[in-house]
Amino acid sequence: MKMELPKLNLHIHSIYSDGRNTIEQIVKKALKTGLDYICITDHLTNSWKADLIPNLNNPDKIKRYLEEISQFKELLAKENKTLTLFKGIEIDISSSEKYIINNISPNKFDLILFEYLESFEGIAFVKRILEYWKKENYEEFPLIGLAHFDPSFFIIRGLDTLIEFLKQYDIIVEFNSSYPQFYSRKHEIFYNKLKDSGIKVSIGSDSHHISSLKDIESPYKMIEFYNLEENLKDLIYSLEFKRS
Repeated sequence: MKMELPKLNLHIHSIYSDGRNTIEQIVKKALKTGLDYICITDHLTNSWKADLIPNLNNPDKIKRYLEEISQFKELLAKENKTLTLFKGIEIDISSSEKYIINNISPNKFDLILFEYLESFEGIAFVKRILEYWKKENYEEFPLIGLAHFDPSFFIIRGLDTLIEFLKQYDIIVEFNSSYPQFYSRKHEIFYNKLKDSGIKVSIGSDSHHISSLKDIESPYKMIEFYNLEENLKDLIYSLEFKRS
């Protein structure tokens, strides 16, 4: 990993969904690990997945979740720690559109990740959500990303459509160390397109336990391999703006 780049892990789960650790435990471990930026991204879903895992399934729970993250954000800032904590969420796009809209106020988050984007119908679904939010004219709007994104479908059937969508809505593509197959060399054409289009890239470990917070080396190496350092730096500039 190139040491001039900050260490970030923007995909972490806590006990508010299917993670095994509290937000306090995550923050303490991230400080010990030497991370610079982290984001807690617990699940929101009312799909089949809701029957299998705990998630942010009601407004009161979402409120408590955001308040707790905010408390630790303020504490880190007050103590002048090098770690910056962000408020995130991971939305399953198999959920109903109404459920997402009714439960999520995007201005309350720093980063919203959408998972399971695997088709043109999925692109249309996410577009409708984003357009609805934009019509609400929020003064603050979160960063938007794709969690553990698999480009296979679009490489075969419509890469240009995907790239145009990512550019239009300034969507971040995550390099997730729990899914290294998604950034393997067989997808090189996709990552070359990201580079040429200036699309931001991110790093996450999909951590469900504090022991995996440090598992970010592989994404950094692949970002370097695909010459996407500038795309990552663009994300870091956006994080700094959110931080200020």
